[in-house]
Amino acid sequence: MSSTILVTGGTGTLGRLVASRLRDAEDVVAGSGSPFSTLRATQFFELTLLTARAMAKLPVIPVPKGFRFQPVDAGEVADRLVELALNEPAGLVPDLAGPLCYPMRDLIRSYLSAAGQRRLLVPVHMPGKAAKAIREGANLSEEMAVGRKTWDEFLTQRVPGVVGR
Repeated sequence: MSSTILVTGGTGTLGRLVASRLRDAEDVVAGSGSPFSTLRATQFFELTLLTARAMAKLPVIPVPKGFRFQPVDAGEVADRLVELALNEPAGLVPDLAGPLCYPMRDLIRSYLSAAGQRRLLVPVHMPGKAAKAIREGANLSEEMAVGRKTWDEFLTQRVPGVVGR
């Protein structure tokens, strides 16, 4: 039995992958702030929550001090979300995390370097309980690091001009 699945952010990096993987098995309704002509959804509607286009021209980049992240490939996440959407309800499922943990400043520096850009990185202390939890690693899931693609592999495949790092 086919059902309709709403993919919010249906034209974004992850949403586009999820919607394209679901469209053969289910009716897909995509909501996004920008249309994407190759997305074949049953329905499409504009869904704009926030735009950050003005951020791209900042001469400095604020970097939260002590923040670490565990990037995971969007394709791997999309595959897992589709698997979950097409099967029986699974309740709370384990986190999906990338294979390595990186300080935020290293992620930004390596991306800028790969893209041939230079920006001043300004360390910023983020106050509050949520920021403290992130500094302490509450957002990390190193024991569930089942993602396979590393940040360096992502940069090599996706950023123009990167030959290998």
